[in-house]
Amino acid sequence: MNDFTKGDFFESEIAEDDDSSIYLSIGDLMSGLLMFFMLLFITALLQLAEKDAPKRVVIGNVVGQMKSNNINVKVNPETGDVSIQESILFAKGSTELKPEGKDFLRGFIPVYSRVIFSKPEFEKEVSRVVIEGHTSSEGDYQTNLQLSLLRSASVYRYIFSEMNFPTLVPLSQKILAAGRGEIEADKTRDNPSDRKVVFRFQFRSDDLAEKYRQNPSGEEKKQ
Repeated sequence: MNDFTKGDFFESEIAEDDDSSIYLSIGDLMSGLLMFFMLLFITALLQLAEKDAPKRVVIGNVVGQMKSNNINVKVNPETGDVSIQESILFAKGSTELKPEGKDFLRGFIPVYSRVIFSKPEFEKEVSRVVIEGHTSSEGDYQTNLQLSLLRSASVYRYIFSEMNFPTLVPLSQKILAAGRGEIEADKTRDNPSDRKVVFRFQFRSDDLAEKYRQNPSGEEKKQ
């Protein structure tokens, strides 16, 4: 009876050791998988940060040039959007540039364009520049949309029909005009600061980052 009990005891010990080994193996496997995914995540973040670096340099140069040339615009430090208030360019409700607005563009555009084409990597990073007209929420939607489009078109037309600067031709290959109306305006009140023209960059690194998020493996999708 005692021998039988001892045998059962030893068999139980062996079974427990086997179970422990299994649990340890599963634990090691889970730890390894966790470490793998952490490394994959960190690698992806580093790749995105590396792709974002040229964009930051371009934006920093725009901010610096606007300040050093005393150009009265608001530059978004995250996106590089340059906002020009309506009162600088247009009379309220008008689509015709004021003389002061033309003077402003003659000072602003050459400096802004010079940043984009100052280095090959900047020119490559900025895939497009969109001139966006924006209105406040005062009035109806369709009227505001048309007003914003006509204003951006007026700015575009003035730049390429009446101005001359060294980077005019390459800029013309990147730039287009668009109307945004009251899409980004404060809907609760008529806010004068919503009436503006925005020069908005489209960055190559943003396009690449979006493609990476959609297809992190980099493999072509099969049709």
